[in-house]
Amino acid sequence: MSSTNFITGEHKRTLDDRFRLSLPPDFAAAVTDESGETIVAKERHGCLSLWKAADWQQRLDDGVSLIKEKIRTGRMEQRWSEVQRLGRLLSTRSTSVKLANRSRLLIPEGFREFLDVDRNQDVMIVGAVICIEVWNPHAWLTQLREDMPEFGSLFKELSG
Repeated sequence: MSSTNFITGEHKRTLDDRFRLSLPPDFAAAVTDESGETIVAKERHGCLSLWKAADWQQRLDDGVSLIKEKIRTGRMEQRWSEVQRLGRLLSTRSTSVKLANRSRLLIPEGFREFLDVDRNQDVMIVGAVICIEVWNPHAWLTQLREDMPEFGSLFKELSG
């Protein structure tokens, strides 16, 4: 990935009555390219991720190229249902948005239901090192409860 940022931090924000969200300026800068473009992706129910468009596109292009090559060489013949499932997910997983004033995100339709947070309710904005995540607060607490006991061993494994 071209990004050299190491995005960390946690912020509580409130969606306004039009499903807009103000990102912390340093978070917005980390996921916005020169033209103001950001990718919003569905991660898991109750969580959206935000990516710098070029970084997202590079990851996607690399993976799609590998899959196309496997299809071309006949290595996916027995996996067509999985390929179709992947295609459906790719078709609905992400979209490009422009941040207003370089920091205000309008949660796109179709992504609002996935986030499962209504107007005028809180969300958690979390730095996930390589991207930013927008969480439904209940889903975030559930994820923290699952992940936090493993923090020490995960940190040791990735930094060792």
